[in-house]
Amino acid sequence: MGRVADRAGIQFRLLNRRKGPAVQGPRTQADRALYRESMLAEVKARPGLDVIQGEVIDLLVRDGEARGVVLADGSEVPAKRVVLTTGTFLRGVIHIGDEQRPAGRMGEDPSIRLAERLDDLGLMLGRLKTGTPPRLDGRTIDWDGLDRQEADEEPVLFSFLHDKPFVRQIACGITHTNSQTHEIIRENLDRSAMYGGTIEGVGPRYCPSIEDKVVRFEGKESHQVFLEPEGLNDHTVYPNGISTSLPASVQESYVHSMSGLKDARILQPGYAIEYDYVDPRSLNSRLELRVMPGLFLAGQINGTTGYEEAAAQGLVAGLAAAAQVLGRDAIRFDRANSYIGVMVDDLVTRGVTEPYRMFTSRAEYRLALRADNADARLTEIGHAGGCIGDERWAKFQKKSQEVSDLAGRLREKTVTSRELAGVGVKVNRDGPKRSLYDALSISGTRFDDIEQFLDPGQPPFDPLIVQQVSTNALYQHYVERQMKDVALLRKDEALELPADLDFIGLPGLSGELATKLDHIRPETIGQAGRIEGMTPAALTLLVAVVRKRRTRTKAS
Repeated sequence: MGRVADRAGIQFRLLNRRKGPAVQGPRTQADRALYRESMLAEVKARPGLDVIQGEVIDLLVRDGEARGVVLADGSEVPAKRVVLTTGTFLRGVIHIGDEQRPAGRMGEDPSIRLAERLDDLGLMLGRLKTGTPPRLDGRTIDWDGLDRQEADEEPVLFSFLHDKPFVRQIACGITHTNSQTHEIIRENLDRSAMYGGTIEGVGPRYCPSIEDKVVRFEGKESHQVFLEPEGLNDHTVYPNGISTSLPASVQESYVHSMSGLKDARILQPGYAIEYDYVDPRSLNSRLELRVMPGLFLAGQINGTTGYEEAAAQGLVAGLAAAAQVLGRDAIRFDRANSYIGVMVDDLVTRGVTEPYRMFTSRAEYRLALRADNADARLTEIGHAGGCIGDERWAKFQKKSQEVSDLAGRLREKTVTSRELAGVGVKVNRDGPKRSLYDALSISGTRFDDIEQFLDPGQPPFDPLIVQQVSTNALYQHYVERQMKDVALLRKDEALELPADLDFIGLPGLSGELATKLDHIRPETIGQAGRIEGMTPAALTLLVAVVRKRRTRTKAS
């Protein structure tokens, strides 16, 4: 996805650029056609991979395990493992005002028979909803009267293989809702599918519809709307910020009330879509269903929202399924090495009450889980799992060596506090000597400030390596403290709960906790500790049970 996003990106922006690297995140507006073409090329280039187009309506089951799928035309596709990524298609229903139509998304049929098949497994299913804004014809927008959001002059890309965009960069327009917009929406709230009572599914709290914004933020007179072109050669514009389930005629009225959109033509009305999801507590940490071994679920079927969350789950499930087939140990993502691990752990231990979205605030070790060091955290894991190519691995090794070499030189060189203060470093002039690396860890210190203390005659330093070393130095003390916490976490995580442990019959557990543990089936003490309502006394009991079993096993 990173490589493809870079090839299709028409506007790169680093979110939270003015804040610290721990909360920064790369974003791109992708050309839909270029993205589709590039991803298709990636898929076709995979040796041994066949692409079959058809509707899956049933599962092939052998001895209680998933062993393939059945297509609508009656043909069977046998497989040793199956990964379902159903998106919003399971019993999907589109809502536009009081109009409802079965659909997985606009213009495509929902998946009914597969949803009924999952019903037969006795899974806990629920309903969620998401929404989309109306699509506009960019040729009918008055761009001259709008603010513009330009692409970053120094773009941060997604793949560490790339250092500059592949295609022309564009600006997005910015408009705003106003009092007239809000009045139109208030007058028609009863015609909204969300507020008219026709939708039972819960929507995403963090990506609310325009109706939600007007109701929940009653005192706010205006909301920002980004007008995002969908491609370099596509006139379609995505007005980010006004997703809706109001009737098409009302959508037209409130769109026309906004600056620059008086004559805008709606190419496709916005709509809400409601769909089935499976309670993710039915899964283990590899996203495999406990009641159906060999069947993995990924994406919105697990109660998440957003492309990134879906892609990450596809990676987890795909790697785990492949590892089982190949007889290898599964790649383990945990809360200390990746946001992927945080998300999966949240899903399988806590479940969802609304569409789940990944935020930095969900990660207790976010200072170590930065976008800039994703390669340092995960590339070796990926290489060990066989999913990192030679070019990527060679570039990673080269960068790692250069980062290590520069950091080593900075650690070896010590200077007086008086010298550091003389070049602007915020230290007490009478303080002790310190290494240049320690000086770089002081907030406000730039590499340019201390470079003069290094031995002259060296070739110029790569700016990307300097930036990485500077960021690592800035966070070193915080990360060291977090790594101590991580060590304790991993000690807990390493203590696995027996798969056949009878929680219901365990003396000393409350009935409520025993029921939760029996339903969720945590795999480790760490996971059990994150279950809502878990107590220290109950954890102590579980640890004692595990250790007693281990002692008994060793004795036998």
